[in-house]
Amino acid sequence: MSRALRLALLLIVIGCAYLFQAHPYWFPGGASANSVSIDRQFRIAFRVFGTLFIVGHLVLIFVLSKKPRADGKVSEGSWRLEATWTLVVTIIFFWFNISGERLWSSMMPAEKQPGEIEVEVTGAQFQWYFRYPGADGVFGRTDAQKFAKPDEGNPLGIDPGDPAGRDDILSTSMIVPVGHSVHLHLRAQDVIHSLFIPAMRFKQDTVPGMEIHSHFTPTQVGNYEIACAELCGMGHYRMRAVVRVVSEDDFQRWLRARTWPQ
Repeated sequence: MSRALRLALLLIVIGCAYLFQAHPYWFPGGASANSVSIDRQFRIAFRVFGTLFIVGHLVLIFVLSKKPRADGKVSEGSWRLEATWTLVVTIIFFWFNISGERLWSSMMPAEKQPGEIEVEVTGAQFQWYFRYPGADGVFGRTDAQKFAKPDEGNPLGIDPGDPAGRDDILSTSMIVPVGHSVHLHLRAQDVIHSLFIPAMRFKQDTVPGMEIHSHFTPTQVGNYEIACAELCGMGHYRMRAVVRVVSEDDFQRWLRARTWPQ
């Protein structure tokens, strides 16, 4: 039984080492400015914890291979080894916490920067809505309980009496120009949703009653999947959309085509 267990553990270690090294099931190609830093963070984490996983299992296999002592005594362990192990794990934990916090802070700006494209993202069962402020650069006031009428083209409840909302552009796809920083205003109408764009290495919850700010910078033209990463009801599986990253000229043409004459 002991030999079979050791063999099973060794096969697990070999299989996991292959997955750590080759990672055939990895992220889609990165298409944002943050993807390089985030992928580097993941690679470091995989190497560090993969090494600890492999070393830990090899030690376990070694211990299982040892024969009991002839005098029947049990090892009392080593406090020095325990202290060293605890210190190493503590250092690793705090290093990942500090480096991850720096990366996270770079993705969560306190306010809009000059030249950024503003997009309001609203999650509602079971649809993503993307709103642009129009020519005036100001989002119109919304009141979903009072004005939201999806059948009449106003699913977000934009106040018809607010002049700032008359030129707002609403889309079920996120259209953004390549190379521009995109400032997101994240909201939810009903329950918690989570905007997940794998190619942009972006995932952030949208919470009812809160407006969360974040941003990313697309670096490659193309279409990229959006999913909801938070179980939000029976229709959760339908809550998908797409990010269309286009050239600056195509983006401006898209805006003009959806701007109502004033």
